[in-house]
Amino acid sequence: MRFRPLRSAASASPEKVDVAAPPSSMRAVVYDGPGPADALREERMPVPQPAMSELLVRVVAAGMNPIDAKTRGGRGVTGAIPSYPTTLGFDFSGVVVKSPFEAHPLQPGEQVFGMVPFPRSGGSYAEYVVVPTLSVARKPAALSHVEAAGVPLAALTAWGLVVETAHAHEGQRVLIHAGSGGVGHFAVQLAAYFGAHVTATGSERNLPWLRELGASVVVDYATTRFEDVVGEMDVVIDLIGNTHDDTGTRSLDVLRPGGLYIMVPTGAWPDYAAAAAAAGVRATTYKVVPDGAVLATLARLLESGAIQVYIDQVFDLSEAAQAHRELERGHSRGKLVLSIGGA
Repeated sequence: MRFRPLRSAASASPEKVDVAAPPSSMRAVVYDGPGPADALREERMPVPQPAMSELLVRVVAAGMNPIDAKTRGGRGVTGAIPSYPTTLGFDFSGVVVKSPFEAHPLQPGEQVFGMVPFPRSGGSYAEYVVVPTLSVARKPAALSHVEAAGVPLAALTAWGLVVETAHAHEGQRVLIHAGSGGVGHFAVQLAAYFGAHVTATGSERNLPWLRELGASVVVDYATTRFEDVVGEMDVVIDLIGNTHDDTGTRSLDVLRPGGLYIMVPTGAWPDYAAAAAAAGVRATTYKVVPDGAVLATLARLLESGAIQVYIDQVFDLSEAAQAHRELERGHSRGKLVLSIGGA
């Protein structure tokens, strides 16, 4: 069996660093409403104030995800944004500046990573964020802040898909579309880690890398119809949907009777449930849960080298619009990250 025991939690704790009192204002990237990438601009904004069990964190790096660009363009979670201007971003890695109380496990100087509760609050494209303590974990010592910032949303999503929804296990046959993307490259690694037989689709340049991540079978989506080479899958994790070449509809044809289809991108195939029922398979969507306890488990896997994060490009905070244009191209390997401040 390919499952390997986790290392102890102590091995994943980075050293504390010195922190200064926060200023009254900070750099942040904001936008005034749905629009193109050029709608993003850098402004001085008040530093947010934590309350109750929240932490104030100085952000060193912020991860970027496709939903950031979708939301900026008027889709994604736009409907939940309470007011404008607002700051995008879910993922961060940084240093605790204010803790809820003196005996709290995460004290000022602790290096942490996690997810901001955007859109209910300002996002992580900023020098400081307020975040619930249950949405963070200590940063793996083996990872830089830039690397750690690429982890939370994508890896938590992959964990939810592979472990909590698909219940990956030895011998299970799993097809993962877009295996080289942010969520995909974690999903391939986790499914293989728990013993599943993984098939992944991707571009020609990424096929050797997908094999390195743990895929047993790789399919070049540009030259091969995946339904011509795979079948009788137990699970399909669809990170594309019907936004490209009817990937979702075609995926139902490769599932065994009663198999599970998981449709991930928001709005990528509104009629997936009815189509799955007609095909005799189960189906569900999935939404990420910002669970700090799961993030701590992922930190141990990252610290041990059992899984890895791949950072494709790093942009300065001032280059957020350029980074969004790259995000919208949709061909990144792994993650894009904004560098915001020194550790």
